[in-house]
Amino acid sequence: MMDTTPLRDAYRALLDAAATVAGSGDAVAVPPAGEWNADQILAHVSLVSAATVAAASCVASGANTTYDNRIALDTWTIERVIALAGGNERLRDRVRLQGEALCAFGGPALSEAELATPVPTRLLSGGKVLVDQPVPLKDLVTGLAEVELPGHTRQLLALLPDGAGGRAAT
Repeated sequence: MMDTTPLRDAYRALLDAAATVAGSGDAVAVPPAGEWNADQILAHVSLVSAATVAAASCVASGANTTYDNRIALDTWTIERVIALAGGNERLRDRVRLQGEALCAFGGPALSEAELATPVPTRLLSGGKVLVDQPVPLKDLVTGLAEVELPGHTRQLLALLPDGAGGRAAT
């Protein structure tokens, strides 16, 4: 069984940062051109989380799956998720629940053999291909905990007036 503590902690840190940004009201900095605002960051994380839940669900059902984050980078899709969710608080709720679902899959719901299932993966960031090869499902989940969520936590904190945390690539 995979230890999901780092994943839970990463989701908690991201959601705490998102709540802090939401609570700062008009004091939130406008992101530079090409960067996302808080709602866009949360919608992106929601799309990435949903894709990871979908991949884990497919593996659990014995079906073939792929993982491709390009839709989570699409501006129209991000704005559509924001509109459908109904605002920042609802986006945070969605991301929290998706994190709980992923922790359940990474914990008791999937065997080590299932977590080792190679998933054909394409990951882009900043217009560059980072990964274009099969990746074990477990590595997709740990990548969220170690890279994706901390990067977006820093990106959220950079929206605060003091610019805490620095910027992360989208």
